Amino acid sequence: MTRNDIDKIKKELDDLRNRIRYHDFKYYVQNAPEISDHSYDVLYRKLKDLEDKFPELRSPDSPTQRITVQPLNGFKTIEHKIAMLSMDNTYSEDELRDFDKRVKKNIEDSNVEYVVELKIDGVSVSIRYENGVLKSGATRGDGYRGEDVSQNLKTIKSVPLRLIPQNSEAVPSVLEVRGEVYMPKDKFMQINKLREQQNENLFANPRNAAAGSLKLLDSSLVAQRGLDIFIWGIGEYRGVQLDKHSRSLEYFQKLGFRVNPHFHICANIDEVIQCCQKWAQKKNSLGYDIDGMVVKVNSFKMQHKLGSTSKAPRWLIAYKFPSQRAQTILKDIKVQVGRFGTLTPVAIVEPVNISGTVVTKASLHNQDQIERLGVKVYDHVLIEKAGEIIPQVVGVLKEMRTGKEKNFSMPKSCPVCKGKVKRLPEEVALRCLNKFCPAQIKNSIKLFVSRDAMDIEGLGDALIGQLLEKKVIRDYADIYYLKHEDLSSLERMGDKSAQNVLSSIQAGKERPLARLIYALGIRHVGVHVAEILADRFNSLEELIESGLSSLSDVEGIGPIIAGSIVEFFSIASNRKAIQKLKDAGVNIFQKKSLTSSYLSGRIFVITGTLKNYSRKEIQDAVKLNSGRVISAVSSKVDFLLSGENPGSKYDKAKKLGIKIINENDFNRMINKRG
Repeated sequence: MTRNDIDKIKKELDDLRNRIRYHDFKYYVQNAPEISDHSYDVLYRKLKDLEDKFPELRSPDSPTQRITVQPLNGFKTIEHKIAMLSMDNTYSEDELRDFDKRVKKNIEDSNVEYVVELKIDGVSVSIRYENGVLKSGATRGDGYRGEDVSQNLKTIKSVPLRLIPQNSEAVPSVLEVRGEVYMPKDKFMQINKLREQQNENLFANPRNAAAGSLKLLDSSLVAQRGLDIFIWGIGEYRGVQLDKHSRSLEYFQKLGFRVNPHFHICANIDEVIQCCQKWAQKKNSLGYDIDGMVVKVNSFKMQHKLGSTSKAPRWLIAYKFPSQRAQTILKDIKVQVGRFGTLTPVAIVEPVNISGTVVTKASLHNQDQIERLGVKVYDHVLIEKAGEIIPQVVGVLKEMRTGKEKNFSMPKSCPVCKGKVKRLPEEVALRCLNKFCPAQIKNSIKLFVSRDAMDIEGLGDALIGQLLEKKVIRDYADIYYLKHEDLSSLERMGDKSAQNVLSSIQAGKERPLARLIYALGIRHVGVHVAEILADRFNSLEELIESGLSSLSDVEGIGPIIAGSIVEFFSIASNRKAIQKLKDAGVNIFQKKSLTSSYLSGRIFVITGTLKNYSRKEIQDAVKLNSGRVISAVSSKVDFLLSGENPGSKYDKAKKLGIKIINENDFNRMINKRG
């Protein structure tokens, strides 16, 4: 190959990388995509194929290098060039005014301009760029040194691997930006729903989920968690002049960073307080959690003059919103056994109203959490709706103890099968080691019949329990061998109900391969990973026969997931169940479908009650045809699919002039070619 040929390939690679970076910025930062997902995938695949062909020309800041193949053994430590100190907190207007007085007294100036920002409930990180290329990223740690999470930060699509300056902005030779990594609410609910179906421990709140995700050693798992980031501050920098915090935020945006748009410049403390009051009322309207506001002196000169204590800067303060908490009595602690044998303690409490819902159970997470709180049965406890979603015990009112309280400790054996339990390395939870534990079998069947899996209606918790108790079924494969008399003889099951269940079971045989892979209940294989596997392998047999190396080569499948898949198929009882599925006529092949170019790149929102489709079916159909379904109505939406009793989305779409369609319109569109 001549030098001229190499130069042409380098030029093509640079062009592809720059185009992909631009479209990443438009999609993940500005939320204004200019091309369809399919067109983007074509560009990405072309770049990857070219880099695979010429690996010596692959660059570390290439878009293909966001996910690494090998997991980390642990996290190294990075020292912050400029300390990442914590913040002093305040909970009242009077304390905000006291802060204002201290600032003015220390700088001897009565005219102080403030910037007020949303306090994102996430994980603080510092990301360092040298000559515009991402060099490293670290957690806050103790403020002076943190853990090197560079590999995981690269999986966040809104984190630029190379800075893309707008309007001819100069790229500084060194730039450290500080930001908050968070998990959006919809992604959090999706992940917890999946974990609940798999009977795994639920994340307490989006912050907990983000922190746990950022600490995973396998970046391919991190990439599935849907993390995002807002940049809010600056550390060390060289090669640029900045005089105000508000201008630094504007500068970050020009370099391609994602900055939260809801920052306010306030001329005085009265405006600051008004801003805090406004957001205290509006905080639930956002797609992510905030737990307060951050008030900063805008002038960098004033910030420097004010300085810091050993713990926190004197030029900023956090105004914290009060949590939704309630007091109740912990009546008992029950231990649940999940699908993978995880033992989870759950607090049974006197019914109490929090945020408009009656709470009777609350998460205690694990034995470590029980010991940290010092919880006893019959304690008066504080319950908080973490992220206003999952109730959890957050405190004990020890001063209210009467002496009747009882200590609790996790059982020495499985509460369901009495089998051995063990705390595995690097896990905080106990696990039942008996893979034939009835609780694990029952939960695996519940996952198998669930909506995102084989979607078998009528097979609920009680019915599955009866079938297992009477030994009519022993695993999920036995479902396809049920007879009418097996069902009709059960409690609360008549002929018609039995026939409905059998019809649903029969329909379940034709589900797509991705659903079957997910339904098998392989650890770490959720809906998204199952779709990746179904796209890569033409049949379940092909997936079973694939080895560790070929699985690890699949984009989005890291070594941990690959190892889990290989281990699952190596277990004789799993192979036996799969053979029964095949003998029963369950589809094990990837059915390829034509795509409609008419839907390619189109964006849909769904509202109201649909008659002929589930929302999942609509989403699958649109995705298959290279379109997207999103949750919020905005000017970028092409169609609002409206069912009966539409909500406020309908009014907003009408106001924006978005085309509103019904199910019949959608049917015609899905069959339209161009």
